[in-house]
Amino acid sequence: MNEIADEPLATLELRPSEPAELDALIAQALARLDRTMPQFRDHFPAPSSESGTYAPIDNVEWTNGFWTGMLWLAWQMTGRDAYRAAADENVASFLDRVKRRVNVDHHDLGFLYTLSACAAHQLTGSEAGRAAGLEAAKLLLGRFDGVANVIQAWGDMRDPAQRGRMIIDCNLNLPLLFWAGRETGDPSFGDAATRHLRQAARYLVRPDASTFHTFYIDTASGQPRFGSTHQGFSDDSCWARGQAWGIYGFALGGLHTGDKAYVELAARLANYFLNRLPADGICCWDLVFTDDTTTPRDSSAATIAACGLLELVKALPVSDVRRDTYAAWAWRIVQSLGHGYAAPIEGSNALLLHAVYHMPNGAGVDEACIWGDYFYLEALMRLRNVWMPYWS
Repeated sequence: MNEIADEPLATLELRPSEPAELDALIAQALARLDRTMPQFRDHFPAPSSESGTYAPIDNVEWTNGFWTGMLWLAWQMTGRDAYRAAADENVASFLDRVKRRVNVDHHDLGFLYTLSACAAHQLTGSEAGRAAGLEAAKLLLGRFDGVANVIQAWGDMRDPAQRGRMIIDCNLNLPLLFWAGRETGDPSFGDAATRHLRQAARYLVRPDASTFHTFYIDTASGQPRFGSTHQGFSDDSCWARGQAWGIYGFALGGLHTGDKAYVELAARLANYFLNRLPADGICCWDLVFTDDTTTPRDSSAATIAACGLLELVKALPVSDVRRDTYAAWAWRIVQSLGHGYAAPIEGSNALLLHAVYHMPNGAGVDEACIWGDYFYLEALMRLRNVWMPYWS
């Protein structure tokens, strides 16, 4: 990996967002959401599409919270009762899911419950949302290993192949623990999240500010073992979506812990990401590829990175010159997505196309991914300054 520059390269003309164009992109996104809602009245979209169309599934996947999060975003943006009613129905499903322990043996409880149940409690005072969120947080806390100081990503906690394994995605699951700590006054939630974040910064981030997807810590000694990939091109490449999780997650880490070192770390990761973008500002699925037209892009990684850049803008001091750069890059990415990656109004039930779910497994390649749709809508709301954040 090459050393990065101190500042992101301005390889294209950057400018701040324009309200009229932004409003048009928001209207475009909401029109696609409205078209899709009747198909998922009692179901959720699958993690990725097939030929541009999400199949309906029950509340069983790690990705279902993104759909409910989109409904809350749309309600907050418009005040339309239909969005809130659909989201409230989803929250009841999430409470039932956590009570019955349906596919909850993983760290993605934050993705599932922050955007559904916790958002419901924050926005409407929902007691069902609070109960569901706290139960999910307890399960997530149960995945924390006090010797390795990490939250185990996947699988049975007794599985030797998975013990001590953390992944960069978990940065976005930690807000559930910070929220539970505030709600209950129990410091064990925030302590586990802070200790995991410290290990993620120490071992998932390489010296050049690229990231491993996964890293193993010995659960007997607490010593580092090795980094690897699960969805990237190779163990020493930089999986684009993982880098985006890092940008956003470490920026949030600075917010939750008050430690500005995490904000600076997020900025270094952002620079690495921005310096490796193709001309239209939308990353290839792994950052080892930079401008190869035959390499699939990952629009979903781009949406996460845009939100992370906007979180960085919030976290940096007002006098920091990087704020304007990151805000302009976020708008450039969102603008490019809206004009070049939007799903057609007919023949698809997604917001964005040209994402990659899991390249090594050949899953969801050049398709829509539901988290990409969610973070695209979140980025639009952030740019319009009409969002009450769910991650904080």
